Formats: sequence, C-alpha cells, structure tokens
Amino acid sequence: MINKKKNVGIFIFDNVEILDFAGPYEVFSSVRLTKESRADIYNIPAPFYTFTISEKKKKVIASGGLKITSNYNFKSCPQLDFLIIPGGIGTRDLLQNKLVLDWILYNKNVPIVASVCTGALLLAKNGMLYNKKATTHWGAYDLLKTIDSSINVIKNKRFVFDKYYSSSGVSSGIDMCLHIIEKIYGKNISKNTSKYIEYKH
Repeated sequence: MINKKKNVGIFIFDNVEILDFAGPYEVFSSVRLTKESRADIYNIPAPFYTFTISEKKKKVIASGGLKITSNYNFKSCPQLDFLIIPGGIGTRDLLQNKLVLDWILYNKNVPIVASVCTGALLLAKNGMLYNKKATTHWGAYDLLKTIDSSINVIKNKRFVFDKYYSSSGVSSGIDMCLHIIEKIYGKNISKNTSKYIEYKH
C-alpha cells in the first residue's frame, strides 16, 4: 500500500518575506526517503505535497516586489498536515485581518503548525502562544511581547518548540524545517535533504 503524501501548506500574503516561505518550501519539496543523498530527486516519489495558500486572490507581491501566484486560497486548499506561517512586514496588516486570523485559528489543531520570523505575531494575536515559549525575528521581540505579555520570548535561538514551532528570522525557517524532518524521518533523511539543498545545518 502506498502511503498518502502529507500536505504541507505555506501561507503567503502581500509583503511576505521571500526566504520565510521559499526556504521551508525548498526543504519540504526536496525531501526523499532514500538511504543516501541523491541529485536525481525528481525521479523519486516525494513524501510531501508542498503548496502555497493565499487569502482570496491568487496573485501576491512579496518583499522586494517579487510577484508570485499561490496554488490555493483559503476556500480551495486541501486538508493540511502541516501549516507554515511565514513573516515579513505584511504581517502587521494581517494583525487586523479577521479572516486571516480566523483561518489560522481554524487550523490550530493541524498536526504541525510552524511560524517563521514575524509569522509568530499572528499566532500570538490568536492567543495560540499564551504562556508558551516562542521566538521571532530579533527586530520583533518587543512587539511579540506587546501582543501577548505571557509569552516567554526566547532570544538568540534559531527555533523553539512549545506545542507550536516558531523560528527567528528569515533563513532560520530552513533550520526549523530540517529539524521537523529529522523528528519525523530521522537524522539521515534530514542530512540528505540539507546536503541536496547545499545548506550547512
């Protein structure tokens, strides 16, 4: 029997930080369950179906003006096994967006929910980090604490786990996702993935 692929949904929005979503996308889409790292991964079945999700419109303008098109919107996306919430300056507007906050809250019991950078602000706004350890970009430590003073903000750490995963800024999302792969499939698969993407982990 062939195991069904796990659905990895990555939320994107206007002014999302590029590497916040592209880093985790690269990690999950590059995983292969092979004993050794291989260069021909596109000839090997992947254990994950990795895709992007936006609120309503499919076209999103990321940081730096990069134009991208999401695979799904909130209404059309498949049931999730993983939800990745990236950050970027666009999260500030989303703190007032009830539709986005409600959608994240609706998915709070997805098996793995992980934020990158200031994506943690959205989890905090929903009360999902109440009395929990979390981290975010160093430039947003105070803002995270302002949103929810009960959060134990962990500084100078690449990622933190306390029911939900949170990572610090930008490239740290790659470290977090490689760690998640290690927790699921073991160190060897995580190492193979980091070798394929040429990331020193």
